[in-house]
Amino acid sequence: MDKFLIKGIQKIKGTITASGAKNAGLPIMAATILASGKHIIKNVPDLIDIRTMAKLLRIIGAQVNFENNTLKIITNGCDNHSAPYDLVKTMRASIYVLGPLLARKGEAKVSFPGGCALGARPIDLHLKAFEKLGAKFEVKHGYICGKTEKLIGANIFFETKSVGATANVLMAAVTAQGKTLLQNAACEPEITSLAKVLNSMGANITGLGTEILEIQGVEKLYPMKTTLIPDRIETGSLLIAAAITRGSITVENCNPDHLGIVLEKFENAGFQITTTKDSISLSSKGDKSSLEITTNPYPGFPTDLQPQFAALLSTISGKSSIYETIFPDRFMYTTELQRLGADIKLSGNEIIIRGGNKLSGAPLMASDIRAAAALVLAALVSSGETEVSRIYHLDRGYENFENKLTNLGANIKRVQ
Repeated sequence: MDKFLIKGIQKIKGTITASGAKNAGLPIMAATILASGKHIIKNVPDLIDIRTMAKLLRIIGAQVNFENNTLKIITNGCDNHSAPYDLVKTMRASIYVLGPLLARKGEAKVSFPGGCALGARPIDLHLKAFEKLGAKFEVKHGYICGKTEKLIGANIFFETKSVGATANVLMAAVTAQGKTLLQNAACEPEITSLAKVLNSMGANITGLGTEILEIQGVEKLYPMKTTLIPDRIETGSLLIAAAITRGSITVENCNPDHLGIVLEKFENAGFQITTTKDSISLSSKGDKSSLEITTNPYPGFPTDLQPQFAALLSTISGKSSIYETIFPDRFMYTTELQRLGADIKLSGNEIIIRGGNKLSGAPLMASDIRAAAALVLAALVSSGETEVSRIYHLDRGYENFENKLTNLGANIKRVQ
């Protein structure tokens, strides 16, 4: 396994371009199953998770070519309805093929999903909604086996907001007979992006960007040609890289509207933020203030930026707090930050950070994608050398992250 050797303390300065959004790309890749023909998806980040989904589509029967951040997917031969354990265990987003397979083939056999160790993330919301649409399920040898003669539109209320369930059911409902109403649906930009792509394929979805999505089923969809939205989590992580080192940065090819509350938190902490239609600039001049953060579904503060902000707050004098409402088990990274000298106390679903301690390098181990990013960011301001292992987690969600940071002034070396 590769690891990073990071020498601090380096100030991050410069201009960088954000990559396409992985969390938008994965469901859109799954949506290609819904229509036979040649699909083209541009601005696709070259990540392990993207390549895993490409392998899964090939197993289902698609032809997939991935070059120069462009996916070309031909789905005429998607006749296999089974998603094997060996692939699904590595990436939770593999469950996205369940809805499209039910819609296209009337049956699906998908292994229980794996991915980051963020605690229990049951898929009952997916299955309950599919059952309302007319599918029946049983579990055999660790596989979710679903069948339906015909998906029929229904009124579906999600007990809790779920990006995964909203995307999956949305893809199944677009060709279901009649009208489907999704209430308490996720409002994330990645969901709106998926809905727009489905509409471009011939679907009839209204209510985009709201908690209520109405889908009028259509008989047939057509191949897509689309460009992925920018990755708001990568954008936020790059801004934190400049903030934590008290540098300055401009991130281009991003959407400031997707980071509303995050930019507000930067400003509350004392950083200067300026935006254009497709760029965000951060400057570190002035005094810094501690923060109170609570994660929530979009447009609330994103859980996927929680670990990175914890690293930043460790460098700001005063008492800060982060309360996690989505993944309570997401605080495993805090013991690693403590190894650098951060003063972090965990109590239930909340951490208390007493910032301002000088950090010093130490051997660290990443537990998930965003934890890996947080450790790298903290290492930038840790004296001496920090070794970060298990960076395959980072490679699942960040495209060329160490190269981007190196181009901005960081000292990062990847070694085996």
